Amino acid sequence: MALASHQSPMISIPKKGTEEVDWTTPVRSAISQSYGEDPDNYAQECANLNRCRQDAVKGAGSDLTARDLLYKYFGQLELLELRFAEIRVNFPWRDAFINKLTMQTSIAYEKACIIFQIAATHSAIAASQNRSDPEGLKRSFYYLRTCAGMLNYINDNFLHAPSTDLSREVIKFLVGLILAQATEVFFEKCMDEKKGNALVAKIAAQAAFMYTGLSEEVKEFMGKGIFDRNWVTVIQAKSKYFTSQAQYYRGLADDAAGKHGDALVRFTVAETSAKEAHRTAASFASLFVTQMSPNLPPDAGPCLADLTKAQLALCTEKKNEAQRENDLIYNSILVPAETLPQLEKTAVATPISIQDVYGTADVQKVIGPDLFVRLIPLSVHESASIYSEEKAKMVRGEVERADEAEAEVKSVLDSLGVREGLVRFKAIAEGEVGGEVEIPVDVRRWREDITVMEQREPVEGLMAQLTRLKGNVQQELEVVSRELDAESRECESARVKYDHLFSQVPSSGLTKAFRQDLKSHFGALEAASASDQQVVTLWDSVRGEIGLLLSPQVEDVFRASTEGGGAGAENLLDLDVASETRDDEERSQIVNLVQEIEERLSRLTKISRERNEVLKDLKEKVQTDDVSHLLLLNRRNTGAESTLFAGELEKFKPYQQRLASTIHHEQVTVQEVSALWRTLRDLAGRGPGARKWEERERRKKDTIKRFSQARDGYMEARDGLAKGLQFYNELTELTAALKRSARSFIAERNAERQAMVSNAETQKRLSVGPTSPPLLAKKPPPPPPPHARAGSGLDTAFASMSLRASSSPVPPPPSGHGSWAASPPQQYTPSVLQPSRAPTLPPPPPPPPTQAQSTYQASAPPPPPASDPYASLGMFGSSTSSAYTSPSPSGPPRAPPPPQQQPQYTQPAQTPYGQPQRQQSYPPAPQQPPYVGYGYQQPTSPVGSGLPPPPPPVSYHTQLYGSPPPLPPASPQQQQQYQYQGFPPPPPNQQPYQRYQ
Repeated sequence: MALASHQSPMISIPKKGTEEVDWTTPVRSAISQSYGEDPDNYAQECANLNRCRQDAVKGAGSDLTARDLLYKYFGQLELLELRFAEIRVNFPWRDAFINKLTMQTSIAYEKACIIFQIAATHSAIAASQNRSDPEGLKRSFYYLRTCAGMLNYINDNFLHAPSTDLSREVIKFLVGLILAQATEVFFEKCMDEKKGNALVAKIAAQAAFMYTGLSEEVKEFMGKGIFDRNWVTVIQAKSKYFTSQAQYYRGLADDAAGKHGDALVRFTVAETSAKEAHRTAASFASLFVTQMSPNLPPDAGPCLADLTKAQLALCTEKKNEAQRENDLIYNSILVPAETLPQLEKTAVATPISIQDVYGTADVQKVIGPDLFVRLIPLSVHESASIYSEEKAKMVRGEVERADEAEAEVKSVLDSLGVREGLVRFKAIAEGEVGGEVEIPVDVRRWREDITVMEQREPVEGLMAQLTRLKGNVQQELEVVSRELDAESRECESARVKYDHLFSQVPSSGLTKAFRQDLKSHFGALEAASASDQQVVTLWDSVRGEIGLLLSPQVEDVFRASTEGGGAGAENLLDLDVASETRDDEERSQIVNLVQEIEERLSRLTKISRERNEVLKDLKEKVQTDDVSHLLLLNRRNTGAESTLFAGELEKFKPYQQRLASTIHHEQVTVQEVSALWRTLRDLAGRGPGARKWEERERRKKDTIKRFSQARDGYMEARDGLAKGLQFYNELTELTAALKRSARSFIAERNAERQAMVSNAETQKRLSVGPTSPPLLAKKPPPPPPPHARAGSGLDTAFASMSLRASSSPVPPPPSGHGSWAASPPQQYTPSVLQPSRAPTLPPPPPPPPTQAQSTYQASAPPPPPASDPYASLGMFGSSTSSAYTSPSPSGPPRAPPPPQQQPQYTQPAQTPYGQPQRQQSYPPAPQQPPYVGYGYQQPTSPVGSGLPPPPPPVSYHTQLYGSPPPLPPASPQQQQQYQYQGFPPPPPNQQPYQRYQ
């Protein structure tokens, strides 16, 4: 087929010729003579075999169909040879290169020729692929490798070749040629995929090396008239062509690496090789005749010439460019080409064996079923199956007897407790109970678990983290409390300074929710601290044991537990203190008994090992035993099977006798062990030695129990710390929310207060007119200061005031002046009233609510959050602390409160903290005179007075800065809500970590 201009021509292997072969007569003869069956019963199978050969070797082309036909015929030859190894058929085959006819009668010769045909077909399929397509490139590479594998199989399995094309030298040359062409295909694949220059250079060097070696061998074969002359020209041209390619790509790699001088020399060498390759290809193209070389493509000459011409142009251009750059820029020294490093090669094409080809499911499907599957005599198979069953029955019986003997020995030893008790008596006989001490498995597992946990999160670190979180929460709560107190003091200071001109709502009612939350959080902290202390106490109680468990000294602890107490603990055999001679005799007897029992136990182990070896040998002998040939020879002798089977089974009698001997010796040894054990137990099972051994075991168990209790306490402490950390983390979040809400509230209050102070200052300035009013009477002297109290400053000044800050609705002031009578007795009342003044200016009206005041108007509560972030915290119920957010100025307009209605400074009912709710917006600013809400009515000015009398001073100290108003007594369930549910007072004899549950 015509090839693309960039594809080099591929050489395919010519096929062998053959003549007609008659399979029917030899097969019928073999069936009749070797199997004694009627050949006519296999006439169809013989016809199918003849047709299978004709389809494979006559009239088939070099495509996939021919490949499948050859696959099928070779598979049937393999199966046929297994049945008719002695068959003789005349197989005429012509040499593929010299056309000489060779005839042999061996099936092996027929198989070798068919394999050669398969290899030739694979090479033709590979050469006909369109390698510009990636799939065609893969198929070409695959079939070239399988072709090489088929040829290798011929050289490895058929040593004496009767023809030239099957000789070892020719086959070896063809394998080299096919692998060189496979390397060439892989080189084209790398060029299409634009692989690295260094890799392409290695592959081209490998192809050049292989073609160079073939160019010398092909000349010898051409001189003998074996190969076509055009093969020599193509191989020589490819040798020079790939040498040029290798030097060119290696030059590109050197140029990229900065070796410009080496690159220029390699480009020069590549140009020289390309010129030689082009000269050879041009001569080949002018003399190439398709009919003279049927194993080359029709356009092999022009394609090879175009390839070499393109390579020559590329090398020349690159060399000139490199020369110019080197002259102008690099000025590198040019070394001789012989001194350049040798080109590295890499083998990329390996043969695919015939086993890999025929092992695929597709090829097995092509081969199909065996043509002579009915030829095997069933009687032979049945007889062989009967004999196999007899052998299996014999083996099963021996295995069952061996298993029974093994189980009997194990049962006797376990019931007597020999293996466990022997250690005890051996220690008593040696006068020691310590022996080899090792940490028990449970203690070792506890140690490893605790070590892993301590490496990941040590308890001390958890406790430090717990203390840090608790301190942070305490500090945050105190900061919030101080800021609320400071804001309240500033508000009341402004109220005292500006009198009725300052109308800001007092902070006591508005901060009640904050203060209740503060009180709740402080209570929770106090309850948590008690449980924290109990966890610390628990950890302190087990810290020493845990440290000992994790230290290397734990082995010393167990060693000390196994040592006896008292000065005479070294000698544990104290059978009779009064008679040391008898002690020595009894110890000697115990030592002898222990040694004899150990010797018997060792003998039992050897017997068991020997029996297993005999069983293994017996099974191998049975598996390798084959009497098919005997059954085939005696299949016509009726009744000879039983005698034959009995004689063959006698071969296994020695194995059976050895197995029976091992079982007998084992039984005798077990009886001896039982008698010796009873004697030893009667002798050493009493007396001080046995009692001291029991005491050792008891102390060891006590030590294990001690570490078990320490481990339980450690796990309880870790569990309590984990729950405490969870509690403090969640309480930290609630405290942070409370702090944000309180600071937002204080900021708004400060802004509102600044606006009111500015307004009051303005009204003061406006109240003083341009004309001076009439002279007023002299003011009475100021009242004496109150007695000194603890504190100073505003706190001392407010100490004499009494202002009730209640969150309940304030009733409207009654008519008349009765509100003064209801004042507390400790209120300060001025003894001298100001004199009346002439009416000059009316009292200024109350200022309208400012923008800051409007932020406290009631608004509809926002909907509850979609998910409760504190639902997992067991200590809290509903709380308003999470809703202390400033009203959004961009929210919906608030409805004004109804007229003549007192503001409701009520606080929502406290619910458990485990279900936090969002707080309502701040209460609306009161639409009333500024002092109505504090328990008295503003007195009416006397007739004729120009200004109202000053308000009597009131005390804010006890109500504002003291303790919050007493709450109604709470039920036990409500009291428990102020603790996080993991911290109830622990009942007696309970572990403190249960507070975190």
